[in-house]
Amino acid sequence: MSFEQPANCEELLNYRIARLLSVSGALVIRLCEGRYGISRREWRLIAMLADYGTMAPSELAERAHTDRPLVSRAISDLVAKGLVSRVGRSSDRHRVAIELTDKGRALHAELFPITADINGRILKALPPEAIQALDGMLDVLTDTAKQLNQDYPLKEKADRRNGGSRQLASSRPDLADIW
Repeated sequence: MSFEQPANCEELLNYRIARLLSVSGALVIRLCEGRYGISRREWRLIAMLADYGTMAPSELAERAHTDRPLVSRAISDLVAKGLVSRVGRSSDRHRVAIELTDKGRALHAELFPITADINGRILKALPPEAIQALDGMLDVLTDTAKQLNQDYPLKEKADRRNGGSRQLASSRPDLADIW
């Protein structure tokens, strides 16, 4: 096993983190969808609003690390479910903020402790000093990834509307360098 010089996808850091998220998040997804009728993305937005309060949709998208169009769609779904509301922000009718409704706050108050318990049960596999070290390492890796996103000389942009994620890798030889 070598994160420094991976020989296969199992040795790629992003793959391993995605696999952990997939396995550890499965319970939360089942709770969100099965018990509460919300998606994981909707839960993330509810959690951000509970943590940071009323905010503009663009700020919510940034805090949730999610594309604005996806957040906009999720906001509409959450409004329809009565979990969030749009409120005016100034004399400009086009500027709105998103806030939790009483129903949204109640959902958060019920679901957050369950997700925190799941998180805690996973972390119990590590001793306290390893958890503290992991927390610091995640901060360092996140900061490094942010810097790489700013510095990496990549002229291409994501283009999902025009089949960017559906194009064959073989038709885009530049992808061979990424993996």
